[in-house]
Amino acid sequence: MQLHPASLAAGVRLIAHDVVGSTNSEALALARAGERGPLWISAGEQQAGRGRHGRSWVSPRGNLHASLLLTDPSPPDRAAELSFVAGLAVHDALCDVASALGPALALKWPNDVLVGGAKVAGILIEGEGSDTLCVVIGIGVNCAHHPVDVPYAATDLSACGAVVTPASLLRALSGSMLARLREWDRGAGFASIRTHWLKRAANIGAEIEVRLAERSLSGRFQALDERGHLVVGLADGSRATIAAGDVFTLRRDQAERGRK
Repeated sequence: MQLHPASLAAGVRLIAHDVVGSTNSEALALARAGERGPLWISAGEQQAGRGRHGRSWVSPRGNLHASLLLTDPSPPDRAAELSFVAGLAVHDALCDVASALGPALALKWPNDVLVGGAKVAGILIEGEGSDTLCVVIGIGVNCAHHPVDVPYAATDLSACGAVVTPASLLRALSGSMLARLREWDRGAGFASIRTHWLKRAANIGAEIEVRLAERSLSGRFQALDERGHLVVGLADGSRATIAAGDVFTLRRDQAERGRK
C-alpha cells in the first residue's frame, strides 16, 4: 500500500495492517493515545467492520477498507459536511482507476457511492473530543466482493467489469481526498463541494422514502440546503428538511400510492 505522491508531500502518513477489527476503531484508538494525523489506516481484512447506525460492514479480503484520521479539520458544526467531501473523493478516485464506469457512478445522500444504482462504497464519519475534535473518515469500497443479504442493491467493481486492486484505489483516493479537503477548506468551501456533489447526485427529482429513527416519510428529492440537509417535497406541497436518515428510491406504483 502506498499513498499518492501529493499526499506524501503534504505530510500524510499510512499504517497498513493485514487484519484488524475495524480501521475506524484503530484510528480512534490512536487518536485517544495522542495521534493527530493526518493518517490513513488500511487493512486487508476487517473482522468487525461497521457502517452507519452500528450495522455490520462485510469486509472480505480483496475490497478496500481504509480510514483517514484528521485532527481539528473544521469547527465541530461543519464536520458532518465531510460525508460529501469524502463521497466526492471516492467518486473522483473511481473515475481515475475505473474510468469506464464514470457515466454509471452516482452519489447517494448522505454517504454512499453507486454504480448503476447499486451500492459499491460506503462512508462512515466518526468523531470524538470535547476540546479538540478528532474525526475519522471510514471508507469501504467493494472492489472484488459485495454482500447479497442486504435490503438494497449492491455490487462490486469486478462485477461491473473493472479490475481494481485496493492498493491502486487507496493511492488514487489519498490524492483525491487531499484535493477535496483543500477545496472544502474547513467548511468555507462547502458551497463548491455542494455544487459538485449535486452534479453527481442520484435520485434528484425522484420519489423517495426516507426512513428516520421513529418514522418514515415519502416525497420528491428536491435539493440539498446550504448545510447538506436533504430537502424533500411532500404530497401536501410542503417541504421537509432532513439532517439524517436512510433513503430508498420508490417504484412508480409505490410513489403513486403515496400520493393518494
